[in-house]
Amino acid sequence: MARMAKIAIVHQLLQEWMEEEWCQMEQERGQRRAYRARIDMLAAYSFEGGVRYASLNRAVPLLRHYFAGEDTRPDFRLSRASITGLLQLLNQERSHGWGPTIEVLVFLFWLASGASYRVVSRAFDMPRTTVHNVVHRVCGCVVVAMPRVIRLPSTAEGQREVSEGFARLARHGAFARAMGAIDGCHVRIKSPGEPHGQDYFNRKLFPSIQLQAVCDHAGRFIDVFVGYPGSVHDARVLRHSPLFQSAAYPPPDTFLLGDGGYPCLMRPISLITPYKNPLRGVAQQRFNTHHARARSVIERAFGMMKTRWRSIFFCALEVDVSFVPDVIVCCTMLHNVCLGNDDVLPVDEEDPEEPVGGEDHGETSSGGALRDSIADQLSALQCLPSGHDYC
Repeated sequence: MARMAKIAIVHQLLQEWMEEEWCQMEQERGQRRAYRARIDMLAAYSFEGGVRYASLNRAVPLLRHYFAGEDTRPDFRLSRASITGLLQLLNQERSHGWGPTIEVLVFLFWLASGASYRVVSRAFDMPRTTVHNVVHRVCGCVVVAMPRVIRLPSTAEGQREVSEGFARLARHGAFARAMGAIDGCHVRIKSPGEPHGQDYFNRKLFPSIQLQAVCDHAGRFIDVFVGYPGSVHDARVLRHSPLFQSAAYPPPDTFLLGDGGYPCLMRPISLITPYKNPLRGVAQQRFNTHHARARSVIERAFGMMKTRWRSIFFCALEVDVSFVPDVIVCCTMLHNVCLGNDDVLPVDEEDPEEPVGGEDHGETSSGGALRDSIADQLSALQCLPSGHDYC
């Protein structure tokens, strides 16, 4: 009996040893499979001149959807054509890092979702500090490339296209000299606190940073100026903008269209605003109607941008106030990139803001003569759409 018991013990020990060996072999096989998968993934991001040392697991749902050719707009708010155009514009090819495609996708997802760096790091299975660095690096590259996308029309053909476009918007040839529409937009931010926190609260009592933008007849931004706190009036932002101080645009004998929050100017730039209430006669009412038709393109441009980046423009930005202007500039540039690729989202209807009375510094009437001249042209006999009642 003792001999049989010894044999049973030896047999049990041998069986346990074999099971341990088998488990170890399976573990080694799994490690080899994972190693081969990492090598394959790394090879997938190879390019001429070397191989990047960093890669991501394509099992990440966001990347799996992207590389599978699925619609990119639900996750990144840009179409595939717009993302491709952005990558070509940035031209970030290099021999290290995550690669331009991954970095741009991380940045776009952060911009589209308004999520914290921690949430984005979990979505991409990437360290949080890396997400922070990627977002700031790509944002900086977009800002550097901005002048290639947001630029004033400099050729005679381009300026003629803009002027004819505004004449069509206004439905009258008197506005054929309009070269852009200007307006301001408040972007919510997290209050920076004292000592300057109160400077950022606007008239609607939330902290913001202002975006001043000029767009053409198609809603493309041709000039942007960002950075002033929300408490500053639109007219003062205009006077301190490079557009005003350089007086390089619009060209002579042309004008910009602005709302009643701006002064009606002839110099140093020509800016035509609507007549203020109470209106005097049908001529002024007719002018305001055509003016509003042409100027509304800037409101539509803001509406398209806000619809695409809802998390940026409808929620307070949870970033340092010094980084906010770069984020806003990125949104305006991506707006133009999307328009260039026929990537347009339906605009959410929103009530237009009532303009605040402008600051009078002796400039208010300097453009009045030009405005009266345009109103006289509107009163002249010209074929207008039927069914209009200005009274």
